[in-house]
Amino acid sequence: MPTVIEHQLVTFKDWTFRLHVAQAKPVRLVILIHGWMGDENSMWVLARKLSPHYVIIAPRGLFPVKEGGYSWREIRPGTWGMSSLEDLRPAVDSLLAFLEAWSTSVGIDASQFDLMGFSQGAAMAYAMALLHLERVRRLVALSGFIPENGEVLLTSQRFSGQQIFVSHGRKDELIPVEEARRSVALLEAAGADVTYCESDTGHKVSKECIKAVEMFLGGH
Repeated sequence: MPTVIEHQLVTFKDWTFRLHVAQAKPVRLVILIHGWMGDENSMWVLARKLSPHYVIIAPRGLFPVKEGGYSWREIRPGTWGMSSLEDLRPAVDSLLAFLEAWSTSVGIDASQFDLMGFSQGAAMAYAMALLHLERVRRLVALSGFIPENGEVLLTSQRFSGQQIFVSHGRKDELIPVEEARRSVALLEAAGADVTYCESDTGHKVSKECIKAVEMFLGGH
């Protein structure tokens, strides 16, 4: 029977997010970042076996999508397609400011945190690491891609020792698996310690890759 993760829906300033309070010390912080047309509930299925040391936050994206759900980038005419680093920079800055203010208000150390993102959320996680690497402890990128122009910040050894988990489906119809393979090559060339899980699935995370994520982050 799946572990039930007790959580609450929280609003803080202009943000809405799901929150799970850590059940053990020392406390670590992990941010779950949903994909295009997702919301604060979309990533919660991945939270059920995470370490009891985690404070888990799953925020809602900043930009409503007319078809439903939310996005981490503003959609304007002619801006469809995979996001660039500049597309995501405003959301990265806003998310970081939110984490600073919220963590201070509740007395949680957010000087470093783990990130887990799916699809557009994985691009957001990459963007956060590219722009604020010193803040990111571990990064999990599920069915995602390095934002366009982000590779210019992947200089030799800049990511030395950085622990990153990447998963992708070979049958992904939205983001080709070649994007993940390219991302892994770029990250390793920049010195990152990359764990890669590729499976025979579409635009989702396979059971074997979910188990690998749990081991990477430290599950129950």
